[in-house]
Amino acid sequence: MLMNRSPDRRQLLSVAAATGTSLMLPKLGSAAVVRSAQVKTENAKPGTRQWMLSKTRIDPATKYRCPWIEGYVSHASILPGETLQVMVSTNSVSEFTIEFYRLGYYRGDGGRLVHASGTLQGSVQEMPSVGPRRLQNCQWPSSYEMRIPEDWVSGVYVGKLTELTEGLQSYVIFVVRDSRHTELMFQCSDHTWQAYNRWPSQFSLYDDGETPWHWGGESQVSFNRPYGKYCQILDSPLSIGSGEFFLWEFPFVYWLEREGYDVTYVSNTDLHRDAEQPLRCDGFLSVGHDEYWTIEMFRNLQAAIGSGVSAGFFSGNAVCGRIQWDDVTRSLHRVGVFGPPGGTREFSSMSTLKHERPYANELIGAHSTGPVTGGADWICSQPDHWLYAGTQMQRGDAIPGVIGWEWHGDPAEIDGLEIVARGPTQSAPGVPNGGEYTATVYPGPKNNIVFNAATCWWADGLSEPPGYVRPSVYTSPQGPDGRLQQITRNVLGRMRRS
Repeated sequence: MLMNRSPDRRQLLSVAAATGTSLMLPKLGSAAVVRSAQVKTENAKPGTRQWMLSKTRIDPATKYRCPWIEGYVSHASILPGETLQVMVSTNSVSEFTIEFYRLGYYRGDGGRLVHASGTLQGSVQEMPSVGPRRLQNCQWPSSYEMRIPEDWVSGVYVGKLTELTEGLQSYVIFVVRDSRHTELMFQCSDHTWQAYNRWPSQFSLYDDGETPWHWGGESQVSFNRPYGKYCQILDSPLSIGSGEFFLWEFPFVYWLEREGYDVTYVSNTDLHRDAEQPLRCDGFLSVGHDEYWTIEMFRNLQAAIGSGVSAGFFSGNAVCGRIQWDDVTRSLHRVGVFGPPGGTREFSSMSTLKHERPYANELIGAHSTGPVTGGADWICSQPDHWLYAGTQMQRGDAIPGVIGWEWHGDPAEIDGLEIVARGPTQSAPGVPNGGEYTATVYPGPKNNIVFNAATCWWADGLSEPPGYVRPSVYTSPQGPDGRLQQITRNVLGRMRRS
């Protein structure tokens, strides 16, 4: 069929002209052209905005929970051919439906309907007892099962749950991964989504029963439970059941797929379990708020960089909390900090955790440092650097509000490391808080690179997809910016190995 043919060079140039994209075209007939056709073909299919929740409600007694319709899935990440189980509770008892959508660009609609369940019978599921470290580990029976079709393209998928008594809705969310070699690998920061998940009420990694912002080892959180509504900074109804994906990561996904990059998707748990995962890409992407890593994740990506894979940390507060993963309960808890003692101007209880090497800046280039939170403009410090090619930015030029709400500083002593943007952080406009962010680039051993954007909010400057809510605390990002988009193209272009 015509849609399965890879586009020729003339077609790619036409796309570039129509979209304003700066493409680094591979040689004719190269594998890169064939690979990239998959994402482009997928996004050419009819999209819809029906993936968005249209009627939501939160129980005020819990602050975060939608007990009328809520659920979770058996896999954070799943391959085609494997069976996904969806566990759903409806209180009161109600019939319900599940509509599954892949999220992407889809001509601006942001999603495509890929499967619908039909009408299902709901029930009130039993609440779990509180376990060690206040663990909430639901053991609900499966409400719906489906074998992931072989033709589902790797991506982030949501199941929109709708109870049929009042029409109230929430999500379940999961990643479909593949095993092919790609230009880019997008890692969802779902360890961090789960860490901040307070479902059913004050049971996040930050809740020890005494304080809502505990930063020690006294809490544990499981993927065997629904995601409650997001608990910080902004009010986002689309976060009910979807963790933090729509807040910090979706604008990056939307832009990548609009631009036609060849991209595959994985979960944090994939990097934890499988050192081979990052070896099948040219560039590995950490996006948004990627705070919680295991030592296995650190070592696996470190080894991949050593083998020639590039990495882009388009994220803030990344690789900060060192966690231990438990396969039996699908849960995680803190065991340490990827940074030096006192390096973050310690939160309460952080001193009870181990602070030992490796430090995050030894992987990223910079890392979380005191006072951790704050905001700033992205200020150009090396206008002649390849990073700024095509932006016309001069030394001292600023992109407003890009840095926030957590950022990276304290650059590591790595041979060849360059600081490409830096500036003071603030607690409010015009009120410095004593911090300094540093965005960095350093060379890998095989003509690869590691880029650090030093902010959770980079994706805000790439796109503004349907349903997106702009953050504003300490400072306010200003949305899509052509200079930031071009910087991103420059970084991703440098990652390409073929």
